[in-house]
Amino acid sequence: MGEFSGLVAAVTGGAAGIGRATAELLAARGARVVALDLAPDDVPAGITGIGCDVADRASVRAAMATIQQTHGGLDVLVNNAGVSAVGTVEDNGDEEWHRVLDVNVVGMARATAEALPMLRASEHAAVVNVCSIAALNGLPQRALYSASKGAVLALTFAMATDHVREGIRVNCVCPGTVHTGFVDRMLQKFADPVAEKAALDSRQATGRMVDPAEVAAAIAYLAGPLAVSTTGTALDVDGGVTHLRLRPAPS
Repeated sequence: MGEFSGLVAAVTGGAAGIGRATAELLAARGARVVALDLAPDDVPAGITGIGCDVADRASVRAAMATIQQTHGGLDVLVNNAGVSAVGTVEDNGDEEWHRVLDVNVVGMARATAEALPMLRASEHAAVVNVCSIAALNGLPQRALYSASKGAVLALTFAMATDHVREGIRVNCVCPGTVHTGFVDRMLQKFADPVAEKAALDSRQATGRMVDPAEVAAAIAYLAGPLAVSTTGTALDVDGGVTHLRLRPAPS
């Protein structure tokens, strides 16, 4: 038995990285977990995988209908699916801007909109969006990605306002750089991936990138029934990037 016992949770992008860590943790705490993913077969044992493309309204609608049919409803939605983008405003064309914003921002809106009928019927309804420190920190070579996550932060506050009287809590987590396959793939776009990884590690005041399990723990807190008074909150899991200003280490 755990705090999520009897609850149904869906995690977009739940087959890898932060999504996978979150799906595993929610399941360990008693939830019946559905991973909505482009690769739904690659999910941990005990978790249901359903094919879902958050950039396609019909795909999202079908996935939510399957959850209703197989699980009888939904209590928790974790909007985690996202894509990366590297470069300044000069480096990405219109097609890439549309693609990234469609997945990272509109994808969250699609998933939430299609889940709302089930969430409204739940006594423990919660939505957690995966945002980023890029929403409030100027990061180099991340213009498009930062724009998308700034929109996610604003979307979180707007959704929390719109649905609080329906009993649906909406929050987001803002991770620092998390060491996942997502980041490893992004690093390969740089001329010196090793040097870039060292730079990403050193950016955190803790001296290392964030672990996916650490982000999952924050998501689980925000999604859980014990956080009933927490809504419209952005929780940093960033190794101190946003607020800490360290002096140089003594030599």
